[in-house]
Amino acid sequence: MTQPFWTPDPESAAASRMADFGRRTAALRGAGADPTDYAALHRWSVTDPEGFWGAVWDYFGIDADTPYERVLAEETMPGARWFTGATLNYAHHALRALADDATAIVALDETGAGYEVTGRRLRAQVASVAATLRELGVGEGDRVVGHLPNTPHAIVAFLAAASLGAVWSVCGQDYAPQAAAARFAQLEPTVLIAADGYLFNGVSHDRREAALELARALPTLKATLLVDHLGLPWPARAYPTLVVPWEDAASRTEELACTPVPFDHPLWVVFSSGTTGPPKGIVHGHGGVLVEHLKTLGLHSDLGPGDRLLWYTTTHWMMWNLIVSTLLTGATTCTYDGGPAPAARPDVLWELAARHRVTVFGTSPQYLLGMAKFGIDPSVHDLSSVRVVGCTGSALPASAHPWVRDHVGDRVLLASISGGTDIVSGFAGGTPLTPVWAGELSAPHLGVALAAYDPAGTPVTDRVGELVVTRPLPSMPLSFWNDPDGGRYRDAYFSTYPRVWRHGDWITMTGHGSVIVHGRSDSTLNRNGVRLGSADIHDVVERLPEIAEALVIGAEEPDGGYWMPLFVVLTAGAVLDDALRDRIREAVRGGASPRHVPDEIIEVPGIPHTRTGKKLEVPVKRLLQGAPAGRAVDPATVDAPDLIGHFARLGAERRAATGR
Repeated sequence: MTQPFWTPDPESAAASRMADFGRRTAALRGAGADPTDYAALHRWSVTDPEGFWGAVWDYFGIDADTPYERVLAEETMPGARWFTGATLNYAHHALRALADDATAIVALDETGAGYEVTGRRLRAQVASVAATLRELGVGEGDRVVGHLPNTPHAIVAFLAAASLGAVWSVCGQDYAPQAAAARFAQLEPTVLIAADGYLFNGVSHDRREAALELARALPTLKATLLVDHLGLPWPARAYPTLVVPWEDAASRTEELACTPVPFDHPLWVVFSSGTTGPPKGIVHGHGGVLVEHLKTLGLHSDLGPGDRLLWYTTTHWMMWNLIVSTLLTGATTCTYDGGPAPAARPDVLWELAARHRVTVFGTSPQYLLGMAKFGIDPSVHDLSSVRVVGCTGSALPASAHPWVRDHVGDRVLLASISGGTDIVSGFAGGTPLTPVWAGELSAPHLGVALAAYDPAGTPVTDRVGELVVTRPLPSMPLSFWNDPDGGRYRDAYFSTYPRVWRHGDWITMTGHGSVIVHGRSDSTLNRNGVRLGSADIHDVVERLPEIAEALVIGAEEPDGGYWMPLFVVLTAGAVLDDALRDRIREAVRGGASPRHVPDEIIEVPGIPHTRTGKKLEVPVKRLLQGAPAGRAVDPATVDAPDLIGHFARLGAERRAATGR
């Protein structure tokens, strides 16, 4: 068996909240249960879901206005019914653990500036905005939407809406008004909250006109709240709704009263990327998010009072929902407005982590690989407070592990996580109790009955299979928005294996209990019947110093052929000559698979991503196969829309040259 790259310190493991949870649940699990035996704890969590989730409820002291009758009244998927009879409110739990003078939020930006929001101030602002929304006609089930950057305003607005039982949705301001309207118009919102702009890579982006255009595209609005974030004066324009300045909405003196709602009352709607069709609105409930996020953040991330989390995200990525939920644990959360590595201060996130004594730092694989490739050394800052570096968004290559050890700290847990907007949480990742194998996720998360299925629906170990979940989770979607018979929801997750959630990723469940993610199953490379995840090739190619980023595609052709090009973005000064091509082929042959050496290696100006940073593998494949650009991908959902035309031209040139 491969040796772990990192093992937890026994003292730290025993002092973790997860070990404490293990001790508290020992009687439920049987005599002699070891509180630091993660495999045994996980086994109990999936074989006795009622016992486990009831224990999570008790351990974190869920404050229900009406007690639940049963933890899991119906276990079928879809349609599981959790904590039946309970009424509660997410916002109440997010605000209850914060001492008046303790720091609830640290607001940061790429210039290095920042300010703090205390528990007292946060509660007061939430109460004030909630009262304003109530006067504007917002009540239970009404929708409030935000076109906002990652600042405290977004957190306040969300908690205010949630306190009323209203349904929240948000997207970042890099979304054009048309793209935001494609999401929000589905919800028929009552109130829009929009900021004057945001920061990114040294530029203040003015979004005042975008706010007006978005308001005009939402005919159900009764009011628009205008946030002065950059300090730009709002023009005297004719808005189609009543306009309320944020300062007026957030500065009233009001009492906070959170409306108790059923456990499965909708809390928010998060949207799929919408790259290949209309974005799907995924609905999650107050109670499901509450218990899932307390488990994930309180146990897996070991967050509690005195901790600080800084995770780079935008408001339309599910990690924003988790940075808000940090408040559930009593820890401090950090917002950040700006680029992850602005040209003027590419290490600013590490600088801020050091200055504000961050304990959990979160980012993406591309960020860590970029830091390594461009020679940025975070250790020039005092990162002694950082005990966890969380990483998600795509598969984390093995090469990142020694870099984090050498440049962040040898006792830092590098927790690679795989999950999804669909459950607004993780399926597998790190724990305070388990070793880390480089390039692997330490273990399935507690409560997640994770398996890899072969095409016949048989669980396999040490072989690649489909990521499935065989028992329900509280944060699985309540529904898709505007899907009255649940047909789209069932088709999305349950059409391949009846009553089993299929997520759409290729994974390997290893014999030592870890999980390897190989990429999306709909973009798997299948050459002559031999399958390989695209992430396996990206990993080995992107280790080369000349390669900034890579994208491999396996495209079936009309005559039965199979074309597997590798697209590469070069680092400054590198040249794609025959020598580099040979080194790339050798890297793939020796580090991934000799059967998946690319047919061609093609230099491109960039790789297109979703706005949450995921490579657009399937849309690029469709472009290469001849799908019209407008049908293959919605340019409004792409970080660099100009690249769509570039790949469409490459596909056309290939077809013209080969006659295919």
